Amino acid sequence: MGAPTDMPITTMNTDLLTLAQWFSPAYPVGSFAYSHGLEAAVAGGDVTVDTLQDWLEDVLQYGAGHADALFLAAAYHAPDAGAVDATARAFAPSRERLSEADLQGDAFCKTTSAAWDMDLEGLVFPVAAGRAAKLSNLPLDQTATLYLQGFASNLVAAAQRLMPLGQTRAQMILRSLAPLIAEIVRETADGDLDALSGTAFLADIASMRHETQEPRIFRT
Repeated sequence: MGAPTDMPITTMNTDLLTLAQWFSPAYPVGSFAYSHGLEAAVAGGDVTVDTLQDWLEDVLQYGAGHADALFLAAAYHAPDAGAVDATARAFAPSRERLSEADLQGDAFCKTTSAAWDMDLEGLVFPVAAGRAAKLSNLPLDQTATLYLQGFASNLVAAAQRLMPLGQTRAQMILRSLAPLIAEIVRETADGDLDALSGTAFLADIASMRHETQEPRIFRT
């Protein structure tokens, strides 16, 4: 029996599809190659399967998650993202963390500029994401939400390669982070860089230790 022909057709939200594409693991920014210091933290015994969720919550709330959301929103609101980018680079706590933001940002700028025909270059990842969203007239709240979800998802995927974390538990942990991500997006919506702070010290130290860690499988 054929489908009814008089049913309304749902129009796809193209804005949401664009953001899902930008922050998908398939988007060529190389996120899979970075662990954000997690590799060193696991090797040093600071993070285990039982403490991974707490670690991720701290990184999101007190570390790069909150800071990146602020940089993204600030770039979205700013007429020129250059000053925001300079602040974001200065705020990086280690050489590897700066490299992580810079290389992913460069790749995002190149691909997005070519595919969406916009002028975007020389920006670290969260700043590039905010600027691209502004140039594309995409909603800030959805942009920040998908960015943070992609960031958290990448760390969970990295954890699966570093410890005996099963697929179901990994997805349960990622799902548990959703309310925190939504809260951070609300808190940072004005892009006020006076609220910038970073107190996820163990994660920062882990990124410094990782610079000399051998052997290793991630770039950071």
